[in-house]
Amino acid sequence: MDDLILDEFDAAQLIPGFSAPTLPGERPDPATLEAAERNTRHWTSRRSGAFVPGTDVHRDETCRMFRETFNPYRPSVLEWPKLDAAVLKRITDLPIWDIAVQTEGRARLRMAAYAASLGAGPMRDALALNAWEENRHKEVLSRMVAAYGIALASEPPYIYPKDAEWAYLVTGYSECVDSFFAFGLFEVARRSGLFPPELIDTFEPVMQEECRHILLFANWVAWHRARLAWWRRIRFELKVAAVWAFLVWERIGLARTMDAEGNEHRHDNNFTMNGAQQVTDVDISVPELMRLCLAENDRRFSGYDSRLLRPETMPRLVRFALRFVREKKR
Repeated sequence: MDDLILDEFDAAQLIPGFSAPTLPGERPDPATLEAAERNTRHWTSRRSGAFVPGTDVHRDETCRMFRETFNPYRPSVLEWPKLDAAVLKRITDLPIWDIAVQTEGRARLRMAAYAASLGAGPMRDALALNAWEENRHKEVLSRMVAAYGIALASEPPYIYPKDAEWAYLVTGYSECVDSFFAFGLFEVARRSGLFPPELIDTFEPVMQEECRHILLFANWVAWHRARLAWWRRIRFELKVAAVWAFLVWERIGLARTMDAEGNEHRHDNNFTMNGAQQVTDVDISVPELMRLCLAENDRRFSGYDSRLLRPETMPRLVRFALRFVREKKR
C-alpha cells in the first residue's frame, strides 16, 4: 500500500473487520443530546486497582473508555446558525480552514493505516474508531465551510504512509500540541461573545472528541512503550525524539502544501498558538492565555478516570515557562 493514493476515505476498506458506528437518522431530541454530551465527558472504570502501562488491563480499560464515551452526533443534521455580515467576515477571514480540513484528511488516513497494521484486538478497534471520528471531523468542517460560503483550495491527494507508526506518532503528538492551545482559544472565543453561542455549541462535541483522541493516544504510547523489548524501546524512543524535532521544524514559519491542481499554498501552522487576537476583541496577554489553556486542558480531562494517563508534555512546558514570566502592568 506504500503508493496508494486515496481521494475518498473508507475505513472498512483499509481496516478489515471494522464496521462504522450506527448514527441516528435525524437530529436527536434535547434530552438525548444532553445525555450524549454528559456521557462523552465522564467515564470511570468499574475495575479496581492501578492501570499499569503495558498490561492487558491498561489496554482494555483505555479502549473501553474510548468505546463507551463515543458521541453519536451526525454532521448532516448539525444546525449552522445564520450569521450577520460582521461575524461571517470574521469567520471567513480566519486563516485556518484549508489547513484544518487537510489536517483532518491526513489524520483519518494515518490512523487507519496504523490500525490496519495491528493484529485483531481492542486496540485496533479503538484506533479504527479514532480514524472514523477524524473523518467525521473533516465532514463537520466541510459542511461548515459550505454553509458559510468559505472558499477552500482544492484538496491534495491523500497518500497512504510508508511508515504507519511514524505517521501515527506525528499525528498523535501534533494533536496533543494543537489541542492544548485550541482548548484555550475556544474558551477565549466563547467568552468574547464575537461568535454566536449556537456556533460555539455546534463545535463543542468536536472539541471534546479531540480530548478523547489525545487521551487514547497518550495511553497507547505508554502501553506500547512498556511492551517493547529494550532494544526496540531504544529505537522507539529515537523515533519519538525525531517526531518532536520534526514538529518543531514544521512550526517554524509557514506550512507549504500543493492543491490538486499543483498550485502552492502557504498556511500558518501556529494559529492554535498565536491566534487569540483573531477570536476576541479583548487584549489578552500570553501568560493569561497560557493559564487559560492549562485550566481548560485540566477541565476537559477531569471527567475521565484518573488512572488513565494524560498528555503531559505541553502542560509541563507551559507551567515551567510561566515560572519565568512577569505580567506587564496594565
